[in-house]
Order: sequence, then C-alpha cells, then structure tokens
Amino acid sequence: MALSLDRQAFIDIITEGQGDIGGVMQPAPAGLWGMPPEMLNKLPGYDPDVQKNRAEGQQIMHTLGYGPDNHVKIKVTARDIPYYRDPAVILIDQLKQVYVDGELEVIDTSVYYNRVFKKDYVVALNLSGVAVDDPDVALFENYGCGSLRNYNNYCDAEMTKLFQAQSRELDPKKRQQMVWDIDHKLQAAIARPISFHGRAAGCWQPQVKNLTLHINSIYNNWRFEDVWLER
Repeated sequence: MALSLDRQAFIDIITEGQGDIGGVMQPAPAGLWGMPPEMLNKLPGYDPDVQKNRAEGQQIMHTLGYGPDNHVKIKVTARDIPYYRDPAVILIDQLKQVYVDGELEVIDTSVYYNRVFKKDYVVALNLSGVAVDDPDVALFENYGCGSLRNYNNYCDAEMTKLFQAQSRELDPKKRQQMVWDIDHKLQAAIARPISFHGRAAGCWQPQVKNLTLHINSIYNNWRFEDVWLER
C-alpha cells in the first residue's frame, strides 16, 4: 500500500502545491529535523519514480495471489470533514494501482476518535499535528508505546530506547543525525506512512502590530505580551 502513494499528487490537489514530502519530522527549510532528500528517496514509496514504486507494489501483490482480476477489498475510514475526506478519496484512487479497492467510510467527529482509539478500523486516514518542531513531541506522541496519539498501536521497545537516547543528546548535530536514523527506520518499517506535510496560512488585520508568526508551527505563537493595536 505504501508503494502505491503519489505524494506529490496529494500536495498538488489538496494544498495547490503548498506542501512538502517527508517522514515523521517536518522537512526543511521550515523544519529543523527532517531527513535530507538523499535519505528520504531511498525509502519504500519515496522514490520520485512513482510508476517504479507501483510496479514493485504490484509484484508484491502478485506473490500474494492478487492481481488485476483479484483485488483486496477494504474500508478506508476518515473523519467526516473535508480535510480528512478529500485526501481519503485520493488515497482510495491510488490504492487501486496495487489492486486494493477501498470503500470510503466517513465517521462523524463525535464518534471518530473513539473508533480510532479502540483501533476499530482496517485502514484509516488521519491528520496529525505536533505543537513544536521537536523530535520528543513527534516521536513519543506518534510512535511511543501506550501513547493515546499512537493510533495504530505501533510499539517497539528498541525504538523507544532510541527515542530516549536522542532526547538525552546535547550535541545538536549528533542529535539531528540520530533523529534522521530513527525517522528512516520508522518509515522503512512502514510504522505509519506519512502522505505529506501541509502548510497553513495566518492572517491578521493591519492594525495588529508586533505579532510574530512561526514558520514551523501553527500552535506555539500565541504569546501576545508584546502585541499592540494601532488605532
């Protein structure tokens, strides 16, 4: 399934080109911890040659007894709002390239997260956001054993040790390399395939002065002690 993904198509359709391809960590230049392209492109499904990836995916499906006349049928669960439904529709279309027929199952917001927490789904498309561009947030929340936001219940004790080791590392360059290696391992294991990193815009009235917007998060720029209004 990961080999069927055309990530650039997600970006072009959903964000009109305003997105980035990456692993769990936010890609450069906005992000400080994302893998460089030479590492990213070696991962399953990240090769820019989408047709090559899909051919590999088709070959895997052939070995499992599936093909053009014998597709796997699944439900693809998504929250019933456009930000979730639209990419789920694109995913379903792309999965057909590797002989997987997806049926969209939209779930009302009041029920959706309860279903996800209980792992009551076959395949689900979800949006994830982290408060700050830091590996401790992204890794422990999304891939840590027992984390509520680890929706697909990934748990690897050895990876947890690597999460902890990078968190203790004081040398920024060494920590960055450790994070790259962790992210590479997670994506190679298809622990949670990342479709793309989207971008959001911030707007404010011209009379609002001294407001600093962050380029790598929509969550952590709410300190208004120096903001003032020009009347």
